Amino acid sequence: MNLQPSSRLDGVQEYYFAGKLRQIAQMRAEGRAVINLGIGSPDLPPHARVIETLHRASASPHTHGYQSYSGIPALREAWATWYQRHFGATLNPVSEVLPLQGSKEGILHLAMALLGPGDEALVPDPGYPAYAAATRLAGATARTYDLTAQNNWQPDFAALEKTDLSKVKLLWANYPHMPTGTAANQETLQKLVDFGKKHGILIVHDNPYGFILNDSPQSILSSDGGLEHAVELNSLSKSHNMAGWRCGVLLGRKDVLQWVLQFKSNLDSGQFQPVQQAAVEALSLGADWFFELNNVYRRRQKLALACLSALGCRFDPIQQGLFVWGEVQEVHTDGFALSDALLEQTGVFITPGGIFGKNGRSYVRISLCSDEEILREAHQLLTTFSEQTLKNQAIHENR
Repeated sequence: MNLQPSSRLDGVQEYYFAGKLRQIAQMRAEGRAVINLGIGSPDLPPHARVIETLHRASASPHTHGYQSYSGIPALREAWATWYQRHFGATLNPVSEVLPLQGSKEGILHLAMALLGPGDEALVPDPGYPAYAAATRLAGATARTYDLTAQNNWQPDFAALEKTDLSKVKLLWANYPHMPTGTAANQETLQKLVDFGKKHGILIVHDNPYGFILNDSPQSILSSDGGLEHAVELNSLSKSHNMAGWRCGVLLGRKDVLQWVLQFKSNLDSGQFQPVQQAAVEALSLGADWFFELNNVYRRRQKLALACLSALGCRFDPIQQGLFVWGEVQEVHTDGFALSDALLEQTGVFITPGGIFGKNGRSYVRISLCSDEEILREAHQLLTTFSEQTLKNQAIHENR
């Protein structure tokens, strides 16, 4: 039988990190030590109360059946309360809050529920690759909009206004921005909402990094008109160290949430109730949780920025989120070349910025999801690498 994959896979590639993790696993199997500073998977545990809630709920004989597609009422109410407390956004927990099994699920669900052949979506460059992949899987066209250092990684609305927007149904946005670490600010979020209102475009704001190294979390749903012209994705993966628990949420326009629910209900049978109960507990945590978490990340960020310095990269010292972002200098061709050389010669893996789009090609990204001892070891290896690289360059130039 000459079986072929669906044509919908033609426009997407395997996720970059899937292949890279296989390579790292192979290197380790061959006895090589590898320090992985590439992926933003928190290495710290959730709060003890969250884990205890999971244990207690799992021991109940009444929590193991199929669950509602829209989550238990307590979880929807907890998300609504959390958004009111931190962002001042008032949400109806019944119709404007939809728990998800991770916000990455929500990206695909939104694309499949809203997009199809002939539609277009605006995707940031650089930006999270899942936005473009989900758009293409839905049969729509992913049109990039440029984010550049010269414009502080903000959308150039004047440039967008000059383009044909007649087929654009939604715009993907993400602040604090991954991969650049650019902070969210209410002015940019309001401009996004105004742009969406003017052109009849739904703004999808992805906000998983709002509490990491950030003392002023922002939500697009707090903007004037945000609840009418935007939806927001959020997650407990980064803010509460629950990446593997797959606890996300979609919030905002009730018609959009209903369409997503219509699609989603055909794919899953609800989330394990004890995980939902634990998520309720996580959302009840106070400011001290974020204070302690960010103290750890601030110490790690200093070491990660020192790693960028050791590589001769230029960077903004004020960055938010789980990564640091630096521009590669002339010694190396681009971020891919530097990343490959480091992995081969030092056993340290850092992410090439080019996987996030053409505007990231001359950059690299380092994750903060490793403890300080590992980051110090990586710094030593990168320092030795840079010293040897400069020595080799000098020998070559003097020949």
